[in-house]
Amino acid sequence: MGCSQLIKSKSKMGVLFRHIKSLILPLTVLVIIPWFIVENSEPDVHLIMVPGIVLLLSGLIVMGITIRMFAEIGQGTLAPWDPTENLITTGIYSFVRNPMIMGVLAVLIGEALIFKSWRIAAWAALFFLINTLYFKFSEEPALEKRFGEEYIEYKKNVPRWLPKFTNKEMQ
Repeated sequence: MGCSQLIKSKSKMGVLFRHIKSLILPLTVLVIIPWFIVENSEPDVHLIMVPGIVLLLSGLIVMGITIRMFAEIGQGTLAPWDPTENLITTGIYSFVRNPMIMGVLAVLIGEALIFKSWRIAAWAALFFLINTLYFKFSEEPALEKRFGEEYIEYKKNVPRWLPKFTNKEMQ
């Protein structure tokens, strides 16, 4: 193997490891914590499982889209310790500023419905509260500092949590 091939191989491995390492957060939030707090780990078949499964799958799709956009457009990961280099304002980000968190919440609410777990529902509410405070007091000021007027304008036009479906990309 030549020197340039070795460098490219190490570079690809570094990028792969970088993204795998960033999955620690969603794995903890969506699997580890619910596993410890769920009342019954074997769900009974019930009617509210259907919307639970729909929410869970929808949330996973949104998360997948977001992770891909972080890597391809943002040139970074979802982890705060390895943020994107570029501000992402297109695609799903043109409707809501935090689609990853919305996807995670959909998965957590889906889990709460599937397992009929008030504890997972409470965890989802706590997760939302923690992220609301984090975004308002830490991440958004940091993004304003990093991206300046571009982020401030984006913030004016795109809501933090509830999607706004009147953006230019829809027209």
